Amino acid sequence: MTSTEVVVIGGGAAGFFGAIHAAQVPHTRVTLLEAGRQPLAKVRISGGGRCNVTHHCFEPSQLVQNYPRGGKALRGAFSRFQPLDVVRWFNAEGVKLKTEADGRMFPVTDDSETIVEALMFAAKKAGVFLRNNVLVQKIEPLGEGKGESKFDVILKNGENLVCDRLLLATGSSPSGYAIARSLGHELEPPVPSLFTFNIKDSKLHELAGVSVNPSTVKLLTANPSTDKKKSARNQLEQSGALLITHWGLSGPAVLKLSAWAARELHDCNYQAKLAVNWIPTLKVEAVKQILLTAKTDQPKKFISNYCPVDISLRLWEYLLDKAEVELEKRWADISNKAIQQIVNVLTASEYAIAGKGVFKEEFVTCGGIRLQDVNFQTMESKICSGLFFAGEVLDIDGVTGGFNFQNAWTTAWIAAQGITSM
Repeated sequence: MTSTEVVVIGGGAAGFFGAIHAAQVPHTRVTLLEAGRQPLAKVRISGGGRCNVTHHCFEPSQLVQNYPRGGKALRGAFSRFQPLDVVRWFNAEGVKLKTEADGRMFPVTDDSETIVEALMFAAKKAGVFLRNNVLVQKIEPLGEGKGESKFDVILKNGENLVCDRLLLATGSSPSGYAIARSLGHELEPPVPSLFTFNIKDSKLHELAGVSVNPSTVKLLTANPSTDKKKSARNQLEQSGALLITHWGLSGPAVLKLSAWAARELHDCNYQAKLAVNWIPTLKVEAVKQILLTAKTDQPKKFISNYCPVDISLRLWEYLLDKAEVELEKRWADISNKAIQQIVNVLTASEYAIAGKGVFKEEFVTCGGIRLQDVNFQTMESKICSGLFFAGEVLDIDGVTGGFNFQNAWTTAWIAAQGITSM
Protein backbone atom coordinates (compact mmCIF):
# COMPACT_ATOMS: atom_id res chain seq x y z
CA MET A 1 0.00 0.00 0.00
CA THR A 2 1.29 3.45 -0.90
CA SER A 3 2.15 5.72 2.04
CA THR A 4 0.53 9.11 2.49
CA GLU A 5 3.19 11.82 2.62
CA VAL A 6 2.46 14.56 5.13
CA VAL A 7 4.46 17.75 5.68
CA VAL A 8 3.87 19.75 8.85
CA ILE A 9 5.20 23.31 8.82
CA GLY A 10 5.88 24.66 12.30
CA GLY A 11 7.62 22.91 15.18
CA GLY A 12 5.55 24.31 18.03
CA ALA A 13 2.94 22.67 20.23
CA ALA A 14 0.34 22.35 17.47
CA GLY A 15 2.82 21.16 14.86
CA PHE A 16 4.25 18.47 17.11
CA PHE A 17 0.89 17.25 18.37
CA GLY A 18 -0.52 17.05 14.86
CA ALA A 19 2.60 15.33 13.52
CA ILE A 20 2.60 12.75 16.32
CA HIS A 21 -1.03 11.76 15.88
CA ALA A 22 -0.82 11.64 12.09
CA ALA A 23 2.36 9.55 12.15
CA GLN A 24 0.78 6.98 14.46
CA VAL A 25 -1.57 5.94 11.66
CA PRO A 26 -0.15 3.14 9.47
CA HIS A 27 1.11 4.05 6.01
CA THR A 28 1.53 7.72 6.93
CA ARG A 29 4.95 9.35 6.69
CA VAL A 30 5.30 12.70 8.42
CA THR A 31 8.02 15.30 7.96
CA LEU A 32 8.01 18.15 10.48
CA LEU A 33 9.73 21.36 9.40
CA GLU A 34 10.96 23.88 11.99
CA ALA A 35 12.51 27.19 10.97
CA GLY A 36 14.53 27.64 14.15
CA ARG A 37 17.53 25.84 15.56
CA GLN A 38 15.36 23.93 18.00
CA PRO A 39 11.63 23.24 18.12
CA LEU A 40 9.04 23.98 20.82
CA ALA A 41 10.56 27.35 21.72
CA LYS A 42 7.32 28.81 23.13
CA VAL A 43 6.66 25.64 25.10
CA ARG A 44 10.04 26.03 26.79
CA ILE A 45 9.44 29.59 28.00
CA SER A 46 5.70 29.54 28.65
CA GLY A 47 4.39 29.83 32.18
CA GLY A 48 7.67 31.25 33.40
CA GLY A 49 9.47 28.10 32.28
CA ARG A 50 6.90 25.79 33.89
CA CYS A 51 4.58 25.37 30.86
CA ASN A 52 0.90 25.97 31.56
CA VAL A 53 -0.24 22.92 29.56
CA THR A 54 -4.00 23.40 29.82
CA HIS A 55 -6.77 24.47 32.19
CA HIS A 56 -8.86 22.40 34.59
CA CYS A 57 -12.13 23.01 32.77
CA PHE A 58 -13.75 19.87 31.37
CA GLU A 59 -17.08 21.29 30.20
CA PRO A 60 -16.88 22.55 26.58
CA SER A 61 -19.62 25.16 27.05
CA GLN A 62 -17.64 26.72 29.90
CA LEU A 63 -14.28 26.27 28.22
CA VAL A 64 -15.21 28.26 25.12
CA GLN A 65 -16.06 31.32 27.24
CA ASN A 66 -12.31 31.88 27.66
CA TYR A 67 -11.75 32.58 23.96
CA PRO A 68 -12.29 36.19 22.80
CA ARG A 69 -12.08 34.87 19.25
CA GLY A 70 -12.86 31.35 18.07
CA GLY A 71 -14.93 30.09 20.99
CA LYS A 72 -18.00 29.31 18.89
CA ALA A 73 -15.96 27.32 16.38
CA LEU A 74 -14.19 25.42 19.15
CA ARG A 75 -17.29 24.23 20.98
CA GLY A 76 -17.78 21.20 18.77
CA ALA A 77 -14.04 20.61 18.64
CA PHE A 78 -13.81 20.52 22.44
CA SER A 79 -16.57 17.90 22.55
CA ARG A 80 -14.12 15.64 20.67
CA PHE A 81 -10.81 16.54 22.33
CA GLN A 82 -10.67 18.64 25.47
CA PRO A 83 -8.42 19.26 28.53
CA LEU A 84 -9.23 15.89 30.10
CA ASP A 85 -7.97 14.18 26.93
CA VAL A 86 -4.77 16.23 27.15
CA VAL A 87 -4.27 15.18 30.77
CA ARG A 88 -4.76 11.52 29.82
CA TRP A 89 -2.42 11.77 26.83
CA PHE A 90 0.44 13.26 28.83
CA ASN A 91 -0.19 10.78 31.64
CA ALA A 92 0.17 7.95 29.11
CA GLU A 93 3.47 9.52 28.07
CA GLY A 94 4.67 9.46 31.68
CA VAL A 95 3.94 13.11 32.49
CA LYS A 96 1.62 13.85 35.38
CA LEU A 97 -0.09 17.22 35.55
CA LYS A 98 -1.21 19.14 38.63
CA THR A 99 -3.91 21.75 39.06
CA GLU A 100 -3.25 25.04 40.83
CA ALA A 101 -5.83 27.09 42.75
CA ASP A 102 -6.74 29.20 39.71
CA GLY A 103 -7.30 26.16 37.48
CA ARG A 104 -4.03 26.31 35.55
CA MET A 105 -2.42 22.93 34.95
CA PHE A 106 1.33 22.33 34.97
CA PRO A 107 3.62 19.29 34.97
CA VAL A 108 4.29 18.18 38.56
CA THR A 109 7.97 18.86 37.87
CA ASP A 110 7.23 22.58 37.36
CA ASP A 111 9.62 22.34 34.41
CA SER A 112 8.64 22.94 30.78
CA GLU A 113 11.45 20.63 29.67
CA THR A 114 9.28 17.76 30.93
CA ILE A 115 6.68 18.66 28.29
CA VAL A 116 9.30 19.28 25.60
CA GLU A 117 10.93 15.90 26.23
CA ALA A 118 7.57 14.10 26.18
CA LEU A 119 6.64 15.62 22.83
CA MET A 120 10.08 14.98 21.34
CA PHE A 121 10.06 11.35 22.50
CA ALA A 122 6.49 10.77 21.27
CA ALA A 123 7.40 12.22 17.87
CA LYS A 124 10.47 10.01 17.60
CA LYS A 125 8.50 6.95 18.70
CA ALA A 126 5.80 7.67 16.09
CA GLY A 127 8.42 8.00 13.35
CA VAL A 128 8.12 11.73 12.72
CA PHE A 129 11.08 13.01 10.69
CA LEU A 130 12.05 16.31 12.33
CA ARG A 131 14.08 18.86 10.40
CA ASN A 132 15.31 22.03 12.10
CA ASN A 133 16.69 25.19 10.47
CA VAL A 134 14.47 24.67 7.44
CA LEU A 135 12.85 27.68 5.80
CA VAL A 136 9.96 27.27 3.38
CA GLN A 137 10.10 29.59 0.38
CA LYS A 138 6.74 28.77 -1.18
CA ILE A 139 4.10 26.10 -1.69
CA GLU A 140 2.79 25.08 -5.08
CA PRO A 141 -0.38 22.94 -5.34
CA LEU A 142 0.10 20.10 -7.81
CA GLY A 143 -3.42 18.71 -8.00
CA GLU A 144 -7.05 19.42 -7.26
CA GLY A 145 -9.92 17.51 -5.80
CA LYS A 146 -10.36 15.21 -2.81
CA GLY A 147 -7.74 12.48 -2.76
CA GLU A 148 -5.80 14.05 -5.61
CA SER A 149 -4.19 17.05 -3.94
CA LYS A 150 -0.45 17.20 -3.79
CA PHE A 151 1.86 20.01 -2.80
CA ASP A 152 5.36 20.94 -3.84
CA VAL A 153 7.03 22.39 -0.75
CA ILE A 154 9.92 24.49 -2.03
CA LEU A 155 12.60 25.18 0.57
CA LYS A 156 14.92 28.18 0.58
CA ASN A 157 17.91 25.88 0.17
CA GLY A 158 16.50 24.84 -3.21
CA GLU A 159 15.17 21.46 -2.07
CA ASN A 160 11.69 20.28 -3.01
CA LEU A 161 9.40 18.11 -0.87
CA VAL A 162 6.29 16.66 -2.48
CA CYS A 163 3.47 15.71 -0.13
CA ASP A 164 -0.16 14.60 -0.22
CA ARG A 165 -1.27 16.57 2.83
CA LEU A 166 0.02 19.81 4.31
CA LEU A 167 -0.51 20.96 7.90
CA LEU A 168 0.19 24.63 8.54
CA ALA A 169 0.95 25.17 12.24
CA THR A 170 3.14 28.26 12.06
CA GLY A 171 1.59 30.27 14.91
CA SER A 172 1.78 34.02 14.37
CA SER A 173 4.77 33.81 12.02
CA PRO A 174 4.40 36.17 9.03
CA SER A 175 5.82 33.45 6.79
CA GLY A 176 2.93 31.17 7.72
CA TYR A 177 0.41 33.86 6.92
CA ALA A 178 2.14 34.42 3.57
CA ILE A 179 1.84 30.72 2.73
CA ALA A 180 -1.87 30.75 3.61
CA ARG A 181 -2.46 33.79 1.42
CA SER A 182 -0.60 32.18 -1.48
CA LEU A 183 -3.01 29.23 -1.24
CA GLY A 184 -6.09 31.45 -1.40
CA HIS A 185 -6.83 32.23 2.24
CA GLU A 186 -7.71 35.60 3.69
CA LEU A 187 -6.65 36.73 7.15
CA GLU A 188 -8.16 38.67 9.99
CA PRO A 189 -5.39 41.26 10.52
CA PRO A 190 -3.03 40.05 13.27
CA VAL A 191 -2.65 42.31 16.31
CA PRO A 192 -1.17 41.63 19.78
CA SER A 193 -3.21 40.03 22.55
CA LEU A 194 -2.35 39.30 26.20
CA PHE A 195 -0.27 42.27 27.23
CA THR A 196 0.16 44.54 30.25
CA PHE A 197 -0.70 48.23 30.47
CA ASN A 198 1.84 51.03 30.72
CA ILE A 199 0.62 53.70 33.14
CA LYS A 200 2.57 56.94 33.60
CA ASP A 201 2.16 57.35 37.36
CA SER A 202 5.41 57.39 39.33
CA LYS A 203 3.59 57.09 42.66
CA LEU A 204 1.79 53.99 41.40
CA HIS A 205 5.11 52.52 40.25
CA GLU A 206 6.42 52.82 43.83
CA LEU A 207 3.85 50.16 44.78
CA ALA A 208 5.37 47.61 42.36
CA GLY A 209 4.71 44.12 43.67
CA VAL A 210 1.43 44.96 45.40
CA SER A 211 -1.36 42.61 44.32
CA VAL A 212 -5.11 43.06 44.78
CA ASN A 213 -7.54 40.16 44.40
CA PRO A 214 -10.23 40.55 43.34
CA SER A 215 -10.31 43.75 41.33
CA THR A 216 -12.26 44.96 38.32
CA VAL A 217 -10.77 46.82 35.37
CA LYS A 218 -12.88 48.54 32.74
CA LEU A 219 -11.92 50.16 29.46
CA LEU A 220 -13.56 53.57 29.22
CA THR A 221 -12.53 55.26 25.98
CA ALA A 222 -11.57 52.52 23.50
CA ASN A 223 -15.15 51.94 22.41
CA PRO A 224 -16.02 48.67 20.66
CA SER A 225 -17.12 48.64 17.05
CA THR A 226 -20.80 49.39 16.50
CA ASP A 227 -21.30 46.00 14.90
CA LYS A 228 -20.24 44.17 18.05
CA LYS A 229 -22.91 42.43 20.08
CA LYS A 230 -23.75 43.69 23.57
CA SER A 231 -22.25 40.53 25.08
CA ALA A 232 -18.92 41.35 23.43
CA ARG A 233 -19.04 44.95 24.64
CA ASN A 234 -19.59 43.70 28.18
CA GLN A 235 -16.27 41.86 27.96
CA LEU A 236 -14.47 45.21 28.07
CA GLU A 237 -14.79 44.92 31.85
CA GLN A 238 -12.89 42.09 33.52
CA SER A 239 -12.33 40.87 37.07
CA GLY A 240 -9.49 39.03 38.77
CA ALA A 241 -6.17 39.62 40.44
CA LEU A 242 -4.41 42.91 39.65
CA LEU A 243 -0.66 43.38 39.97
CA ILE A 244 1.05 46.77 40.20
CA THR A 245 4.36 46.83 38.32
CA HIS A 246 7.27 49.20 37.77
CA TRP A 247 5.65 50.30 34.50
CA GLY A 248 1.93 50.13 35.29
CA LEU A 249 -0.60 47.33 35.72
CA SER A 250 -0.57 43.59 35.04
CA GLY A 251 -2.16 40.45 36.44
CA PRO A 252 -5.03 38.24 35.22
CA ALA A 253 -7.63 41.03 35.21
CA VAL A 254 -5.53 43.24 32.92
CA LEU A 255 -4.46 40.34 30.71
CA LYS A 256 -8.05 39.20 30.19
CA LEU A 257 -9.07 42.75 29.34
CA SER A 258 -6.17 43.10 26.90
CA ALA A 259 -7.34 39.95 25.12
CA TRP A 260 -11.01 40.88 24.87
CA ALA A 261 -10.14 44.44 23.83
CA ALA A 262 -7.19 43.55 21.59
CA ARG A 263 -8.62 45.19 18.47
CA GLU A 264 -10.08 48.22 20.25
CA LEU A 265 -6.75 48.94 21.95
CA HIS A 266 -4.82 48.44 18.71
CA ASP A 267 -7.14 50.83 16.89
CA CYS A 268 -6.50 53.59 19.45
CA ASN A 269 -2.74 52.93 19.43
CA TYR A 270 -2.89 51.69 23.04
CA GLN A 271 -3.89 55.12 24.34
CA ALA A 272 -7.06 54.77 26.38
CA LYS A 273 -8.75 55.44 29.71
CA LEU A 274 -8.99 52.68 32.29
CA ALA A 275 -11.10 52.52 35.45
CA VAL A 276 -10.02 50.30 38.35
CA ASN A 277 -12.31 49.13 41.14
CA TRP A 278 -9.99 48.07 43.95
CA ILE A 279 -12.81 46.60 46.08
CA PRO A 280 -15.41 45.18 43.64
CA THR A 281 -17.05 42.92 46.23
CA LEU A 282 -18.61 46.03 47.82
CA LYS A 283 -21.26 48.24 46.25
CA VAL A 284 -20.52 51.95 46.05
CA GLU A 285 -23.06 52.87 48.72
CA ALA A 286 -21.66 50.20 51.04
CA VAL A 287 -18.16 51.65 50.62
CA LYS A 288 -19.44 55.10 51.49
CA GLN A 289 -21.18 53.77 54.59
CA ILE A 290 -18.00 51.99 55.72
CA LEU A 291 -16.06 55.26 55.45
CA LEU A 292 -18.74 57.22 57.32
CA THR A 293 -18.71 54.57 60.05
CA ALA A 294 -14.92 54.89 60.33
CA LYS A 295 -15.33 58.65 60.71
CA THR A 296 -17.76 58.08 63.58
CA ASP A 297 -16.04 55.14 65.30
CA GLN A 298 -12.38 56.16 64.87
CA PRO A 299 -12.46 59.98 65.05
CA LYS A 300 -9.03 60.41 66.67
CA LYS A 301 -7.10 58.12 64.34
CA PHE A 302 -5.11 59.55 61.46
CA ILE A 303 -6.78 58.59 58.21
CA SER A 304 -3.46 57.36 56.79
CA ASN A 305 -3.06 54.88 59.67
CA TYR A 306 -6.52 53.35 59.62
CA CYS A 307 -7.90 51.71 56.49
CA PRO A 308 -11.46 50.39 56.93
CA VAL A 309 -11.51 48.38 53.68
CA ASP A 310 -9.56 45.27 52.67
CA ILE A 311 -6.53 46.72 50.89
CA SER A 312 -2.93 47.18 52.01
CA LEU A 313 -2.01 50.31 53.97
CA ARG A 314 0.49 51.28 51.24
CA LEU A 315 -2.20 51.16 48.58
CA TRP A 316 -4.62 52.99 50.90
CA GLU A 317 -2.16 55.86 51.37
CA TYR A 318 -1.57 56.05 47.62
CA LEU A 319 -5.31 56.21 46.93
CA LEU A 320 -5.82 58.89 49.59
CA ASP A 321 -3.16 60.95 47.86
CA LYS A 322 -4.85 60.32 44.50
CA ALA A 323 -8.12 61.53 46.07
CA GLU A 324 -6.30 64.68 47.23
CA VAL A 325 -6.99 63.93 50.89
CA GLU A 326 -4.37 65.09 53.40
CA LEU A 327 -2.73 62.08 55.06
CA GLU A 328 -2.15 64.01 58.32
CA LYS A 329 -5.84 64.55 58.93
CA ARG A 330 -7.78 62.62 61.55
CA TRP A 331 -10.95 60.79 60.59
CA ALA A 332 -13.06 63.31 62.53
CA ASP A 333 -11.81 66.08 60.25
CA ILE A 334 -12.65 64.37 56.97
CA SER A 335 -15.43 66.22 55.14
CA ASN A 336 -18.29 64.54 53.32
CA LYS A 337 -16.79 65.82 50.07
CA ALA A 338 -13.51 64.08 50.91
CA ILE A 339 -15.42 60.91 51.79
CA GLN A 340 -16.96 60.93 48.31
CA GLN A 341 -13.56 61.50 46.71
CA ILE A 342 -12.20 58.45 48.56
CA VAL A 343 -15.21 56.40 47.44
CA ASN A 344 -14.48 57.41 43.85
CA VAL A 345 -10.82 56.35 43.89
CA LEU A 346 -11.61 53.08 45.66
CA THR A 347 -14.31 52.07 43.19
CA ALA A 348 -13.38 53.88 39.97
CA SER A 349 -9.77 55.08 39.89
CA GLU A 350 -9.06 56.42 36.42
CA TYR A 351 -5.75 55.89 34.63
CA ALA A 352 -4.44 56.76 31.20
CA ILE A 353 -3.08 53.72 29.36
CA ALA A 354 0.08 54.91 27.60
CA GLY A 355 1.12 51.89 25.59
CA LYS A 356 1.38 48.16 26.14
CA GLY A 357 3.95 46.07 27.94
CA VAL A 358 5.05 42.48 27.35
CA PHE A 359 3.63 39.48 29.19
CA LYS A 360 6.65 37.19 29.15
CA GLU A 361 4.84 34.00 30.16
CA GLU A 362 2.56 33.84 27.14
CA PHE A 363 2.78 35.35 23.64
CA VAL A 364 -0.47 35.40 21.73
CA THR A 365 -1.83 37.06 18.60
CA CYS A 366 -5.39 38.09 17.83
CA GLY A 367 -6.17 37.42 14.17
CA GLY A 368 -5.13 34.84 11.61
CA ILE A 369 -6.82 32.49 9.13
CA ARG A 370 -10.51 33.30 8.79
CA LEU A 371 -12.47 30.55 10.50
CA GLN A 372 -15.31 30.48 7.98
CA ASP A 373 -12.81 29.09 5.46
CA VAL A 374 -11.92 26.08 7.63
CA ASN A 375 -13.93 22.88 8.20
CA PHE A 376 -13.73 22.34 11.97
CA GLN A 377 -14.75 18.71 11.60
CA THR A 378 -11.36 18.05 9.99
CA MET A 379 -9.44 21.38 10.20
CA GLU A 380 -9.14 21.19 6.39
CA SER A 381 -9.26 24.28 4.24
CA LYS A 382 -12.52 24.84 2.38
CA ILE A 383 -10.49 26.63 -0.30
CA CYS A 384 -7.51 24.35 -0.90
CA SER A 385 -8.08 20.59 -0.63
CA GLY A 386 -5.40 18.76 1.34
CA LEU A 387 -4.37 21.85 3.33
CA PHE A 388 -4.98 21.74 7.09
CA PHE A 389 -4.52 24.23 9.92
CA ALA A 390 -3.83 23.97 13.65
CA GLY A 391 -3.05 26.32 16.51
CA GLU A 392 -2.50 30.04 16.62
CA VAL A 393 -2.24 30.46 12.84
CA LEU A 394 -6.04 30.43 13.02
CA ASP A 395 -8.07 33.42 14.18
CA ILE A 396 -8.39 31.88 17.64
CA ASP A 397 -6.95 33.20 20.86
CA GLY A 398 -7.71 32.62 24.51
CA VAL A 399 -7.12 34.45 27.74
CA THR A 400 -4.17 33.47 29.90
CA GLY A 401 -4.37 30.24 31.85
CA GLY A 402 -3.57 27.37 29.46
CA PHE A 403 -6.35 28.05 26.98
CA ASN A 404 -4.07 28.86 24.05
CA PHE A 405 -2.19 25.59 24.42
CA GLN A 406 -5.55 23.81 24.60
CA ASN A 407 -6.48 25.34 21.25
CA ALA A 408 -3.20 23.98 19.87
CA TRP A 409 -3.74 20.44 21.23
CA THR A 410 -7.38 20.25 20.10
CA THR A 411 -7.05 21.66 16.59
CA ALA A 412 -3.89 19.62 15.96
CA TRP A 413 -5.55 16.40 17.10
CA ILE A 414 -8.57 17.04 14.85
CA ALA A 415 -6.29 17.96 11.95
CA ALA A 416 -4.43 14.66 12.36
CA GLN A 417 -7.73 12.77 12.22
CA GLY A 418 -8.70 14.70 9.10
CA ILE A 419 -5.35 14.16 7.42
CA THR A 420 -5.35 10.41 7.97
CA SER A 421 -9.00 9.81 7.07
CA MET A 422 -8.89 11.26 3.54
